[in-house]
Amino acid sequence: MQYVSQSVSETEAFGERLGRALHPGAVVAFTGTLGMGKTAFTRGLARGLGCRGRVTSPTFTIVNEYDGAIPLFHFDMYRLGSSDELYDIGWDDYLTRGGVCAVEWSERVADALPEDVVTVDIARGETDDARIITVSGVEL
Repeated sequence: MQYVSQSVSETEAFGERLGRALHPGAVVAFTGTLGMGKTAFTRGLARGLGCRGRVTSPTFTIVNEYDGAIPLFHFDMYRLGSSDELYDIGWDDYLTRGGVCAVEWSERVADALPEDVVTVDIARGETDDARIITVSGVEL
């Protein structure tokens, strides 16, 4: 499925829609360059999962956790050198905790992702604010 967002609020709304379609244990793998809206999309994803709290980028913490009807574990792999480092922070445990794992810069740890991963690619659209969001691996 492909969706064109014209604003941050539209990107968040599409993330919320995806969040409502996910189940515990799902992994969402994001790709897209810096500033494309991965964290904005994740804010909406958190709302769709019923999570509370302010959603921020986990660039320096590697993972942020949000409690809700379905917990959200928001990872940023930009600073990791390999999937070995992901396993060192307990990746296997996160996969079994009954939440959703949202993974920014997922291409850096592709070999650690499950086969049934939901992919979200966010790319620049025709204007500075527009984003083309491509989602696969889930029905919306």
